[in-house]
Amino acid sequence: QVQLVESGGGSVQAGGSLRLSCTASGFTTSYYYIGWFRQAPGKEREGVAAIDSDDRHTNYADSVKGRFTIFKDNYGNVLHLQMNSLKVEDTAMYYCAATTSGRRFWNTPLTKYAYSVWGQGTQVTVSS
Repeated sequence: QVQLVESGGGSVQAGGSLRLSCTASGFTTSYYYIGWFRQAPGKEREGVAAIDSDDRHTNYADSVKGRFTIFKDNYGNVLHLQMNSLKVEDTAMYYCAATTSGRRFWNTPLTKYAYSVWGQGTQVTVSS
């Protein structure tokens, strides 16, 4: 059973940086996608960035391109999201999510419907 545990959220001023981490375990498929989503109060959960298990394909939301970087550690079991030049509008609960079906998509998916396992979330608050 796949388990995801996030850490690294917090409060920062606009223009600052934070790094989120997600420790993943229990994968039974050789190929999967894992990524970050966020949800602000009153808004839909949206995809932020995702990467495949081969570390070959990434995808970013337009709103974070050039500011956020998704990557895994050398052993592949910790996912990170480096967030630079943070904006007030980046304030949200951030969730780590993974696919478990082994299915391959044409593009690394950023739709929440492709992901079946979710972490508990970590809060990111950016103040002006």
